[in-house]
Amino acid sequence: MDVSYVGRDGGRIAYEVHGQGPLVVLSHGMGENRGSFRHLVPLLVAAGHRVASVDVRGHGESSVGWSSYAPAEVGADLLAVVRALGGGPATLVGSSSSAAAVAFAAADAPALVSGIVQVAPFVGQSRPNPFLRVAQAAVLRSPRLFGLFHRTLFPCDRPADDAAYRRAMVATLREPGRMAATRGVIAPVAPHWTVRAREVRQPVLVLMGAKDPDFPDPGAEARAARRLFATAEARMIDDSGHYPHADRPAQTAAQLVEFLAVTGRA
Repeated sequence: MDVSYVGRDGGRIAYEVHGQGPLVVLSHGMGENRGSFRHLVPLLVAAGHRVASVDVRGHGESSVGWSSYAPAEVGADLLAVVRALGGGPATLVGSSSSAAAVAFAAADAPALVSGIVQVAPFVGQSRPNPFLRVAQAAVLRSPRLFGLFHRTLFPCDRPADDAAYRRAMVATLREPGRMAATRGVIAPVAPHWTVRAREVRQPVLVLMGAKDPDFPDPGAEARAARRLFATAEARMIDDSGHYPHADRPAQTAAQLVEFLAVTGRA
């Protein structure tokens, strides 16, 4: 595994590249790392794509100590990776918190982005009750508790290597600055990505696990995201939780490959 880095103002972003063909850039959710896509990458490579999986700033092997972890900044990091790999254009795939980042990137640099995929995007800003706020604060400050929370996001099935992946993830989160980055990528910020969505003119695919426990009604959340864009569709992954690329990689890859045929013509 060869890790590459792109320098940014304030640090550097780690990523790895596999395959040849049209460029796809994968960006994970809070607390995770590029290993989140370990089961999806080979399927996209086999389908004829060059795939770059990125460690979001402050996560994985990317540096810590950034002044901001806002989705606009994460989106700019993804664009920097695209430029480092020849300027694309690329299809950007953002999971969970990174779903906001790919919307910013598409709006900010349409020449570099041929399309975006939002996996489990958050349309509304949640307002948890006091008990949940306390619980959330504890989870976002404890690598061990975050690992336990992460496990709950697989309500149907987990990958065979899930326990090993989670142990490694928690070990990384114990490094100085990692939990601050985890909190940072979901901190409220203006403008919210939903405001910038109206500026996105590229094709958009919203993917949602049909049993994603982060949403009372995953289908409704997916449709709400779809309606924000000029050209978008929403698709559900059956028997899947918050990370369909991990618990249903074959089904997720099939949806992505179909969509990538569209972005390749855009």
